[in-house]
Amino acid sequence: MGFLLWILAVILVVFGVVQLIQGQIILGIVCIVVGLAIGPGGYSIFSRRSNA
Repeated sequence: MGFLLWILAVILVVFGVVQLIQGQIILGIVCIVVGLAIGPGGYSIFSRRSNA
């Protein structure tokens, strides 16, 4: 599951960068933010938080 999220995050970030280059600023920023949000390397909305 983590590997699939990582792949999806990479695709979204790359798509976001391409959209920024093409001039679609809002869509590019949204894709990059969503890609970073679901990526396992940074803040992930799918990771469980412990109540320690």
